Amino acid sequence: MSGLIGRKLGMTSIYTPAGANVACTVIELGPCYVTQIKTEEIDGYKSVQLAFGEKREKTVSAPLKGHFKKAGVPCLSTIVEFDADFASELQLGTELKLSDVFAEGDIIDVVGTSKGKGFQGVVKRYNFAGVGQATHGQHNRLRAPGSIGACSTPSRVFKGMRMAGRMGNDRKTIQGLEILKVLADKNLVVVNGSVPGAKNSIVILEK
Repeated sequence: MSGLIGRKLGMTSIYTPAGANVACTVIELGPCYVTQIKTEEIDGYKSVQLAFGEKREKTVSAPLKGHFKKAGVPCLSTIVEFDADFASELQLGTELKLSDVFAEGDIIDVVGTSKGKGFQGVVKRYNFAGVGQATHGQHNRLRAPGSIGACSTPSRVFKGMRMAGRMGNDRKTIQGLEILKVLADKNLVVVNGSVPGAKNSIVILEK
């Protein structure tokens, strides 16, 4: 299996055997259930569909209820497809736990949705310095973007110009993180560094 679905619980720090204090993220990982195995003959491509996070049955649509019932699993909130290289090892309804996939020392990629920060200006969004001084009559221009155009040639603003706009709420992948600790009995994994998203947001861990 190449990955699992989890929930970011928050950040803390731990000491390594060498005595270094390392910032890390605690993630509740699994258990996940196999809800569908897709094949080229039926679906046109290969993949394995996993689901995570129990959900009240009354809040699940009828088609999804049937989908979960066919797999023989409880109603779940998050469904993600993974690469199908391991499809032959799995069966419909299989429960996958943390210890089945990951171990201490593994190098992983973490996929999540970054925090949404709304409409922001160039100082917050792109770390512009602003005017820098509040003198010479600059009473309200300290965080302004300044001139954005060139001149009569090219008589336009180039695409990609860094300007104010909506910030955050993007799908992000952080690569090359190390698993520092695995607490299999509590379905918890401790990953070095930070991962995208707010507390209790859904993340995907892949080898």
